[in-house]
Amino acid sequence: MPQVLHDRYVWMQRLERWSEPLLMAGLLLAAMVLLTWNGGTLPLRDWDEGTIAQVAREIWRSDPADLRWLYPTLWGEPYFNKPPLIHNLIALAYHIGGVNEWTSRLPCALLTAVSVPTLYAVGREIFVGRSAAVLGALVYLTMLPIARHGRLAMLDGAVLCFFLLLVWCVLRSRRDPRWALGIGLTFGLIGLTKGILALLLGAIALGFLFWDSPRLLRSLYLWGGIGIGATPVMAWYAAQGLYYGADFLETHMLGQSFSRVWEPVENHQGPPWYYLLEIAKYCWPWLMFVPIALQTAWRSRAMSWAKLVLVWCGGYLAVISVMSTKLPWYVVPIYPAIALAIAVPLSQLWQQTSLLSDGERPLQAPRWWVGGFGLMAIVGWGGGLYFGSWMLPGDSGLQLTLFSFGFTATLCAILCHRGDRQFISILVWGTYVSLLLFMSTPHWIWELSEDYPVRPVAALVRQLPAGAEIFTSHHGRPSLNFYSDRRVIPAAQPRLERQWQRSPGTYFLLDATAFKRLDTTDAQILGQVDGWILVTRLSSPNPRPFGGVQSVHAPSARPLLR
Repeated sequence: MPQVLHDRYVWMQRLERWSEPLLMAGLLLAAMVLLTWNGGTLPLRDWDEGTIAQVAREIWRSDPADLRWLYPTLWGEPYFNKPPLIHNLIALAYHIGGVNEWTSRLPCALLTAVSVPTLYAVGREIFVGRSAAVLGALVYLTMLPIARHGRLAMLDGAVLCFFLLLVWCVLRSRRDPRWALGIGLTFGLIGLTKGILALLLGAIALGFLFWDSPRLLRSLYLWGGIGIGATPVMAWYAAQGLYYGADFLETHMLGQSFSRVWEPVENHQGPPWYYLLEIAKYCWPWLMFVPIALQTAWRSRAMSWAKLVLVWCGGYLAVISVMSTKLPWYVVPIYPAIALAIAVPLSQLWQQTSLLSDGERPLQAPRWWVGGFGLMAIVGWGGGLYFGSWMLPGDSGLQLTLFSFGFTATLCAILCHRGDRQFISILVWGTYVSLLLFMSTPHWIWELSEDYPVRPVAALVRQLPAGAEIFTSHHGRPSLNFYSDRRVIPAAQPRLERQWQRSPGTYFLLDATAFKRLDTTDAQILGQVDGWILVTRLSSPNPRPFGGVQSVHAPSARPLLR
């Protein structure tokens, strides 16, 4: 008998050793599928995507000896907004796969995908059982803000990946101080991605250590690692300061970084509860579990996982809430902490025995969860019928997404009412499938519907000579600049009129109203599409037709505007 028990123990150890990497590989694969699916069909979004892609393209086009990878530019002018780590990764993707939407978004999507098994590794460090770590990673993966922002050519997915690696190193260093070196290295990666955000995220990590393991704050490994990680960041900032002088300090350090704390940038402002509303709008269906998750964390605040969640959620949310500049993606780094908090009550429910036969104990789930699932089911089924029949007839993708979500919520309501813990697995799997269906539609970047289609207009502008001076009556669109490979300068009507009178040969991209307000007696229309007119003022009486398009003077051009 002892030999049988020993053999079984050895077999269990081997299974444990093999199951861990297989589980992490499965999480990574699921994340990669969701975050890269249909990532190259929709155009880049304003503002960040178009700007980041253009900076990366200028790095890609330049000779390495020009040092654009160190001193990035935007339309030939110094780019001071963010350090260029991710821009360089996108430029590398351009070298491999060419310049397109897929390669623009792929590096950020892959880094976000890596953050999913990393969050599982974080959970394995702070939770006793595996179920909470698995559920935390799955909740995090199936959050709409993660699935959506993580696949965009933006910096948030990379910050999530690097910060979760930093947290993992913090937790590992409690058992082996040498892991504290990794804290500094990941801190440096955050600094090279999003500048001063590294200070806030680093402060959260140190705040957790101060509460949970204050002895590590005296570790030479910790401060040595921070020094090693901060060195390349400080070197980059020093190089910019020496190269650009006071312009870099005023524009980047003040205008693009610290000034966002006390004054809104480009009128992006909101009340202190702005980010609570963002979480409430986009955290479904997991928002339903947030109250009990935070309550459990507060009651368990003597435990490491609760300390981490409370410092992370409370510290980060407090700082971004008092900042004057409010942007939706600023709240993204808080979602991993919310996922970890939700995982605890869900794992407690999962480990209880379901009411499936006589003598079994019922699941202790709040009754209002059944009502919450029922409400979500009504929204899913009703939304599918409404959009499929009236609002967007023929849009089967969105209709199928809503039906999938409604079906998932219906099953969860039934199982939760019966006290069956399987509602958790149904909710995870159904939400994942619904998100996958949603990413197959053109609606996952819903901001694109707020402005004119950029590709046809960009194709019109792209006919112009490189370096041409182009003005538009519309506000600036970095995506238009990227696709046209021309810089289109936004201008108000008075400036358009001045440029029209003073600069023959300058090009104008105008809507019908702005075109009518100009003195177009000597105008040459070069083309028009989707209500936008590309026009220039004749500089000679007999100009040659442009790009095969016949010159059209104003009297004959006006009927085209009807």
